[in-house]
Formats: sequence, structure tokens, C-alpha cells
Amino acid sequence: MAIGIAGLAILFFLTAGLYASVGFGGGSTYIALLALSDIDYRVLPIIALLCNIIVVIGGTIRFQARQLIAWQRIWPILLLSVPAAWIGGNIAIDRDSFLILLGFSLAVAGFLLLIEPWFRSRMSTQELIWPQQFWFAPVIGGAIGFLSGMVGIGGGIFLAPLLFLTNWADSRRIAATASVFILVNSASGLVGQFMKSHEEQGMAVLLPYWPLFLAVLAGGQIGSFLSSKALPELWIRRLTALLILYVAIRILSQRLG
Repeated sequence: MAIGIAGLAILFFLTAGLYASVGFGGGSTYIALLALSDIDYRVLPIIALLCNIIVVIGGTIRFQARQLIAWQRIWPILLLSVPAAWIGGNIAIDRDSFLILLGFSLAVAGFLLLIEPWFRSRMSTQELIWPQQFWFAPVIGGAIGFLSGMVGIGGGIFLAPLLFLTNWADSRRIAATASVFILVNSASGLVGQFMKSHEEQGMAVLLPYWPLFLAVLAGGQIGSFLSSKALPELWIRRLTALLILYVAIRILSQRLG
């Protein structure tokens, strides 16, 4: 059954609050929830990316104030991810192809969320194994950025497990890096999505969905300010992973069945 705008607004508010409390935007959950609605598939990435930006700005500012953002280490990851996100967002694809790509992307994202705690426990005491080749960070960033721009998520859900896998930094600095990554790639992907749109009304196409933007603004600010621990971060990720995997299976079963 499709979820109405009022129901989506409530779910977006909760998602934004929970994810802002741990430094993320919640884009994969927004797109999963939107995929359960009757909203035009061409608008889904635009809504999700814009919600991502609204939420993650607060987290990025918070991390910067705490001096947890290592810009000198982040820029190689962003080097190709920003243009790649724009290219991905600018690519026009048909509905079936978009939904299949979204389904597979959500399946991978849900799997990564489930195994990320394993990464943390396994890699916390390991030696640094982040590849030192100059090309590695830009290529990984570019690949994630391209996919993120196409399906309408910020990419942090893919990047963070890789950073844990390579023991890139402690959990707080990885969250800060993912926050910056989500912000810049969501903005770049959003520009690409708008550029490929042939809607004469432009931003007016988003007007019916204004409750969603207000919901994530309120939820994101509350979560960022309180850094709520009402639910442990591990449970937030597990519940989100189950939702994302459910939507992925539902989409792929309908398209590939």
C-alpha cells in the first residue's frame, strides 16, 4: 500500500532525527520510503537528495566545530566524486532501469549496514591497510558518487563501511568524513537531476512535497542538537537495513520476477 504525504512526513521526521544524531543524512531510507509511494520515479532522487542536504548541513557544521573534519585527507575522495555525482544525476534512464538499479543499490546498502559493525570490531585493532596508491581514493569516491547521483542518495552508506574496512580513522572522524561526502555529492547529484529534467515548472514540481522538507529540517535539527541516544546507533542501522532490504526485495521481485 502506498504511503501518503502525511505518513511520509512523519517517517521522514523520525529518519532525519535518528540519522542526524549520528552524523548521517538518511538518504537511503528516504528513497526506500519514497519507493513505496505513488510518487513519479523521476522526482524520487530530487526529493531524497534535497532532504539529504537539509539534514546533513547541521551535522557537517557540528563536526567542523569539533574539528573532526580532516580536509587534507578528504579532498582526494571528493576529487572525482563531485563531478561523477553530477554526471550520474544528469543521466536520463527509463522507469524500469531506474527501479532495478535502485533495488540493487538498496540491497547493497542494506547489506553494508548490517555488516558495518563487524568491520568496526574486526578492524579497530588492525594495522592501517588503507591503500596508499594515489588513485585509490579518487576512484572509490568517483564510483560511489556516480551511483549516488543516479539513484538519489548521498553515498555515505557505501563510503563509511569502506573506511572502516581500511581502518581509515576512528568512528567519529569517519562519520565526519561521510557527512561531508554526503553533503557535496547530494548537492552535485541534485544539480545533475535538475539539469536533465525537462519540467517547465522547475522547482514548482516539488511544491506538493513541502511537508517532507519541513519534516527533515525539524527532525535533523533536533537530532543534531540533542545527539539523541534514545536508540543505540547499532539498532538504528539494523532497523534501517531491514527496511532497505525489504524495499529492495520488493522492487526487484516486481521488476525481475
